[in-house]
Amino acid sequence: MSYEHPLAYLIGIEGAALLRAFTGEHDREFVEARLTEIRALLADGELAEGVEVTQLAPRDGYARWAAAYDSGENAAFADEPHLTKILDTIPPGRALDAACGTGRLTRLLVERGHHVIAVDGSAEMLSHAKADSTLVADLHELPVADGSQDLVLCGLALSHVPDLVPVIAEFARVLAPGGHLVLSDVHPEQVQRGSIPSVRTIDGAPARVRTYHHRVGDYLRAFFAAGLAPVSCQEPKPAHTEPRQVPGGGPWDLWPWSLNGLVPEVLAAAAKDVPSMLIWHCRKTAA
Repeated sequence: MSYEHPLAYLIGIEGAALLRAFTGEHDREFVEARLTEIRALLADGELAEGVEVTQLAPRDGYARWAAAYDSGENAAFADEPHLTKILDTIPPGRALDAACGTGRLTRLLVERGHHVIAVDGSAEMLSHAKADSTLVADLHELPVADGSQDLVLCGLALSHVPDLVPVIAEFARVLAPGGHLVLSDVHPEQVQRGSIPSVRTIDGAPARVRTYHHRVGDYLRAFFAAGLAPVSCQEPKPAHTEPRQVPGGGPWDLWPWSLNGLVPEVLAAAAKDVPSMLIWHCRKTAA
């Protein structure tokens, strides 16, 4: 169980902006405006109530989300143009879409002529995927033979595993020498700022899919340990959008995005040049 308080989030964003001011990015006027804004936030009675939030295992969280996963807007799907550019450089072959979800990336593989095995831990998510073969399985134990895949693709999943090392090692195990590993995920900077999937429990209580903060160095150490050589690392920034203006910060289901609209100036300062995604392309070194 975690505790999410709207005021705590807003003060955190204010603090991020003030730290950037402390290192020279903003002037005295900006700092004094932030301090005045913080005092006003502390006095705002509409921000006085926090919410107890259940932490769900990924399998349970995505089972709850499966029916609506492909509807509406999901900023994390902005990884697709970047993944497409990488996939266009890889010839068709045997491909594994690991943690495929509803198959949004499986489609990219099929369109490029790959023979695709789609794997996910949630049967509910997997029921929406279309591939040559679909299997319910955990990322720690992929149900394919050693060296049997030319490409492993994994999108928006590794922030849900507590330790990257065994999962990256499993990806390397199933790759043929010279095979490609292509990954995308929410950038760790965004995870720290609350970019974590929200769902509701069966009884309607607020819940988040359990998410971990993996730094760029954590990925690199896992790659090197598994015999994978990085080809490229991209950290694209989010497209500029005005934060949503919701009176009082809106209901919990819209947090933290709706809270951002209460402090648009400080959000712009705190979020300036912060990447939205982390995208990797690696190759397995020859045996």
